[in-house]
Amino acid sequence: MSSVSNAFAASVALWSRRLILAALPLALAACSQSRALPTANPMPYAAAPVTVTPVLPPAPSFGSGLSDDARYGAAAGADEPFPIKAVNLQRIDQKFLKQTVPNTTGEPAGTIVIDPHERHLYLVQDDGTAIRYGVGVGRQGFSWNGEAYIRRKLEWPDWHPPAEMVARDPHARPYANGMPGGPSNPLGARSMALWQGDKDTLFRIHGTIEPYSIGKAVSSGCIRMLNQDVIDLYSRVPLGTRVVVRA
Repeated sequence: MSSVSNAFAASVALWSRRLILAALPLALAACSQSRALPTANPMPYAAAPVTVTPVLPPAPSFGSGLSDDARYGAAAGADEPFPIKAVNLQRIDQKFLKQTVPNTTGEPAGTIVIDPHERHLYLVQDDGTAIRYGVGVGRQGFSWNGEAYIRRKLEWPDWHPPAEMVARDPHARPYANGMPGGPSNPLGARSMALWQGDKDTLFRIHGTIEPYSIGKAVSSGCIRMLNQDVIDLYSRVPLGTRVVVRA
């Protein structure tokens, strides 16, 4: 009986470790936060008028003119410092892939419009159209709305989990001092921080290491995009870009 009990205990321990590792990416999928910023209520600021710098001509787009298979393939990130995995397009509804649609947002060219409930992000163009991307939305993605602007842009950003997450989530505790950017970082290949005036809303548009979460409401985080799409958006929008997050 002793040998049977030992074998059973070892099996339970092995499966427990596997379940923890499987849950880790989702548990860590939260917005980045600078250590210098407050860790209290992450969305305490009411919408306020902001001064926006002029929108500059867009930079060359990431994967421009490519088919979906090519745009979302691993080769599309060949110039990146870290590998970008190909997206399994069979696991994503086609309506969440990048496409050009008529501009029905009512916003002027150069504006980013995020509809958390529809799970879409729009970049309004100057020809009556908008580039539409699919997004995944977490709790913070639903808890804040209003107008802001992009004040900070980062490539392969570090991740600093909020103190509240470190306190409540054992998976985040090893990264209390930060997790460097890279292919395992939950913020993915790019991050864009939204501010109102001189206040950081702690609301982020960022990439993801969980492409199958696009189009869904996930456990935590802000607005996540496919890495290929967030690189494309990042290349098109300068600092000062106005962002409207719908209620």
